[in-house]
Amino acid sequence: MSDQSVLIVMGTYQGERFLREQLDSLAGKTHRDWRLYASDDGSTDKTRKIVEKFATTSSNDVILIDGPRQGCVVNFLTAIGRAPGTDYYAFCDQDDIWEPDKLERAVSILQSVPESRSALYCGRTRIVDEAARPIGLSPAFVRPPSFANALVQSIGGANTMVMNSAARDLLRAAGVDDDVVSHDWWAYQLVSGSGGYVYYDLEPKVRYRQHHSNQSGANNTLGARVKRLRLLFQGHFKTWTDRNIRALSWARQVLTAESGAMIGALVEVRTSPIPRNVIFLSRSGLCRQTPMSTFALRVAAAFGKL
Repeated sequence: MSDQSVLIVMGTYQGERFLREQLDSLAGKTHRDWRLYASDDGSTDKTRKIVEKFATTSSNDVILIDGPRQGCVVNFLTAIGRAPGTDYYAFCDQDDIWEPDKLERAVSILQSVPESRSALYCGRTRIVDEAARPIGLSPAFVRPPSFANALVQSIGGANTMVMNSAARDLLRAAGVDDDVVSHDWWAYQLVSGSGGYVYYDLEPKVRYRQHHSNQSGANNTLGARVKRLRLLFQGHFKTWTDRNIRALSWARQVLTAESGAMIGALVEVRTSPIPRNVIFLSRSGLCRQTPMSTFALRVAAAFGKL
């Protein structure tokens, strides 16, 4: 496999505690043709100095820019929209650790997709504690990725994502919408909804560090899943669905007719009375990755929480 260029899009903010270890892991990649494009969202600690020092020692190009200072999601979406053209793009968090072959594996998979078709790689993570000691794995999702799934579930963290230039063009065309729930869920929705290719890797290539400053935590424990179920019945999932539908309405020009119909089915489920909405949901094709979580989705619909 000949190397193709990868632009690593990193969002940073007050990341001095773990940033050096992540940068060191980037330096050890088996795929050597990469550049780092770091968007700092207003750090007042040593984050910027750490990136600047890394730039002086790295044999790869390192670019540090000022972020929009509107939060993590807007920072990443703005950065990938501003980033210079290249073959592939990878989202990168400041506090994780990448396995040496993370980029090599992702690029080898994405290379099989025609350049004109949007393609997105994502996958499981190996969860580690603050000291980088392994504590588990993220859930293994085996149902094929699809827009019917993407409408109601995000399956791959941004820290695992690598995409081709056609997928980046989708994100840039959709623009920066501060109503987007998360940039990884948004990428999954846009690529799958436009008829693109999504590959979910069951082999973890990122060590996902858990600490008190995480934007979002892992969902591999019973407690985490109970917490997410509680959020669902408190109405948080309904709010997220509202926001996703609004954002997708602005991106209709990149979605297939089938995807547009799937959004219509979701709206019908949400606006129909009980029990018709549950019947519509079971017939719609909308699904989560496991039978239990799909059942929870139907219960949420029955209680008007979808």
